Amino acid sequence: MIRLYVSQELAEDAQFAVSPEQAHYLTNVMRLSVGDELLLFNGRDGEWRSRVAQVGKRACLLEPLIRTQAQAIGLDLDLIVALVKRARLETIVEKAAELGARRVRLAITERTNAERTNVERLTAIATEAAEQTGRLDVPEIVPPEKLDRMIADWPADRPLMFCDEAGDAAPALAALAGRTQGPWAVLIGPEGGFSPRERALIRSAAGAVPVSLGPRILRADTAAIAALALWQAALGDWRGT
Repeated sequence: MIRLYVSQELAEDAQFAVSPEQAHYLTNVMRLSVGDELLLFNGRDGEWRSRVAQVGKRACLLEPLIRTQAQAIGLDLDLIVALVKRARLETIVEKAAELGARRVRLAITERTNAERTNVERLTAIATEAAEQTGRLDVPEIVPPEKLDRMIADWPADRPLMFCDEAGDAAPALAALAGRTQGPWAVLIGPEGGFSPRERALIRSAAGAVPVSLGPRILRADTAAIAALALWQAALGDWRGT
């Protein structure tokens, strides 16, 4: 069944029109008509089985029927990633949504090639991934910020899994063993890696947990996926049913 993220309130007997883009997707691409059912979520009210109540030339009216899942609070996991090439960054955002990150924070480092990105497009990618994976929220995409400022303001109560390509950190699963779940963050560097100064700065941050992702040098997108998977296996909701 089609799942769609909407911003409107979801409740019994509520009807609302979706955006023109969503109306086009539902009626022209997926060819839904009046009476057809779909699932809706908004990150606040859980998931609702709903139906198409009305279709117009450029409009589509939806009606929530019954809640199928109560809203749940997901993992408080941030992925911090240095800006990389557009295609790889889009892959990172998509996979971060699939792997349960609550936020993707974009960092500007000494070796970052670009300082700008299309946050709106990345949000759309995260939304589509959330729709497809069954999660009840959409990861927040935080606009780029300089890494130095981010680390200077780092909260001591959020451990930072620092994926250090220098090779002198403990293997990720060993470094995470015995740690508690709670709020966490995973930090991935740019294609050229962190500078020596940045490495020292990150390691000095309160709660920094340097880890190794193995003997091979990984591209940023591969490293992000591997790190999130390892964190999920050690501390995340992969351990549940």
